[in-house]
Amino acid sequence: MKSWSRPNTPACENEICRRMWWFITSSHWRCTCAPRIARSCRCLLEGVQWLLPLATKIKVVGKSGISQARSRLGVEPIKRLYQAVVAPIAEKRTRGAWYQQWRLVSLDGSTLDVADTAENEQAFGRPGASRGASAYPQIRFVGLLESGTQVLWAAIMDQYKTDEITLAATVVPALRKGMLCLAERFFPAYDLWRKAAQTGADLLWRVRKNARLEVDQRLADGSYLSRIYRSTSDRRKGRKAMVVRVIEYRLKDVPGAEPIYRLITTILDPQLAPAKELAALYHERWEIETALDELKTHLRGAPIVLRSKTPELVQQEFYGLLMAHFAIRGLMHEAALQANEDPDQLSFVHAVHVVQRRMPRYAAIPPSAEESLS
Repeated sequence: MKSWSRPNTPACENEICRRMWWFITSSHWRCTCAPRIARSCRCLLEGVQWLLPLATKIKVVGKSGISQARSRLGVEPIKRLYQAVVAPIAEKRTRGAWYQQWRLVSLDGSTLDVADTAENEQAFGRPGASRGASAYPQIRFVGLLESGTQVLWAAIMDQYKTDEITLAATVVPALRKGMLCLAERFFPAYDLWRKAAQTGADLLWRVRKNARLEVDQRLADGSYLSRIYRSTSDRRKGRKAMVVRVIEYRLKDVPGAEPIYRLITTILDPQLAPAKELAALYHERWEIETALDELKTHLRGAPIVLRSKTPELVQQEFYGLLMAHFAIRGLMHEAALQANEDPDQLSFVHAVHVVQRRMPRYAAIPPSAEESLS
C-alpha cells in the first residue's frame, strides 16, 4: 500500500485520483450486478483469482467489514472526487449536445428514497402523505445535465425540506460561457436568474403563465423584449430591471398540452436564435427525466435507491452512484462517437449489462495496468 501514500508530484496525484475513481465505480457496479454483498464480492474475486496460487483460500468479506471500511473513508474524498472528475464530455461531433455554438445543459432536481432508519429520518426528514408520512426518508438534490451525453454534473444534495431553488443557487455557478441552460418554470426567481446569467452562460427558462411580462419591444419572429424585477416595489420605481426576451407558443394537436407555454431567454437577438427553434429546443430538457430514471431504477435496481443506514454513508453512496452513472454514460458516449450515432439511441440498460459481464475481468486490473490489456 506504499504506492497509495500521498505524493508530491501532479502526475502521482493524478494516478491516485484514477485509482480512487476505479475503486468507487467498480464498487457500485458490483452492487448493481449482485443484490447481495457476498455475491458482489465473489464477482470481484473471480477477477483476481487467476493472480493467486491455486491452493489459496479466499474468504469473502461480510457486510460489516464493507460498512466499516466505508465509514473510515467518509464522504469528503468521494464528494471531492465527483466534483473533480464528473463534467461535460461532449465533443463538437457529439450528436444532440449542441445548438449552434451553444453546449446544451439542463437544470433540474429530484428526490431519492433512503433506508428507513432513525438517523436518516432525523438528518433528512420524510415527505408527508395522505395518511401520516411516507414510507421512507428522502433526500433532495439538484444538478446540471449535459444534453446528448446525459452526464449529471455539479449535483448537490440536502435534506428533503430544502427547496430546489436554494440548492440551485449553489449549482448554477458551475455554468460557463458557451452553454445554454434550460430550466423548468419553478426555477425562474430573480436572484437565481441573475446569478446564473452572471456566469456568462445563456439561459432559456420556462416561466409561469401568470408571470407579469410587459411588452417593451415586439421582435420580427414574434418574440418580444421585456423586463423582470426582484420585487413589486422595484417594478413601480423601475429599478434593478433585467432585460429578457419572451417566447410564447402553443402545441397544437398534442394530448395533454397546456394552453400556452412561456419562455424567457438571455439571447436577445432573434437572428441568433429564432423563437421557433428555441421553442422546439426547450423540450430537450426532458432528457434529464431519462437520466433520473436511470439512477433510480436501472443502475441500482432496488426499491430503496440509497440503502446506507447512516447520513454520512448516504451522502457517500449518492456521489458514488453519480460517478458510476457517469462512467457508464462515458462508455456510451465513446461507443456513439465510434458508430457516428446519437448517444440517445443507445440503451442504458444494455450498457449496464455489458459492464456487469465484464466486471470480473476489469475489477482485477487497476488503472495503472490498463495499458497491458490487449
